[in-house]
Amino acid sequence: MSENKISPMYSDFEQIKKLEEAKSHGETEVLQSYLQDLTMKRIIIIDGGPRKNMNTAKLLQSFAEGAKSAGGDIEVKTVRLYDIDYRGCMSCMACKLKGKASNICRFKDALAPVLEEIAQADGLVLGSPIYFGEVTGQMRAFLERLAFPWLSYNDYSLTAPKRMPVVLVETMNGTPERNNSNHFGTMEWCITSALGEPERIIGYNTCQVAKYGNYELGSFSEEAKHAWRDAHWEEDLQKAFEAGKRMAEQKTLSH
Repeated sequence: MSENKISPMYSDFEQIKKLEEAKSHGETEVLQSYLQDLTMKRIIIIDGGPRKNMNTAKLLQSFAEGAKSAGGDIEVKTVRLYDIDYRGCMSCMACKLKGKASNICRFKDALAPVLEEIAQADGLVLGSPIYFGEVTGQMRAFLERLAFPWLSYNDYSLTAPKRMPVVLVETMNGTPERNNSNHFGTMEWCITSALGEPERIIGYNTCQVAKYGNYELGSFSEEAKHAWRDAHWEEDLQKAFEAGKRMAEQKTLSH
């Protein structure tokens, strides 16, 4: 490998390793400069939960803290879907126009700049509580807008603007042994195909309210709920923190 031949074709972890090994071939400065360009610079966190200070939001906050703890100049931005006025896919087909096809949604509303930011990010985190076995309606609508432009109706391939590490964060009322979660559903296959295999963090058997006696929630024992939380919640938060730190320390998949 000769000087000045380092190019963006090195776009996955195995190739990055080859670059690092090539330092012994007298290209240290060029390699170090290029590897610096591959550091994780921006992570976008999408919060699909309705409550700003409850379980999903707290796990995502812990993830963000973990990412920031890795040091460097990394930017971690959280977007709350419930704060944005948008719709799911409008079937305008603008992303499929001949000669103007795009793998970023072209419908112009408050979600459009968020989708543009994700296209330029180095890491993506998607968080949602599980309602009736599914992610929230806001998360589903967001995922339609994110993923439909990736899909080619010529060959049914899925191509995002760039591949990147993804973490899926879920919170649910169910336990590991008893739950009806479909996780992120069909959209999870789209994410895996276009971005890469995601990591998953699940907060099980979460407390829905502080005082169960104030609500018609007779199927649940407040004592049992709080006992589970005391035994598991700090561990869940730590898992999210460590996942954030791991993502921030990765080399980017695209350059």
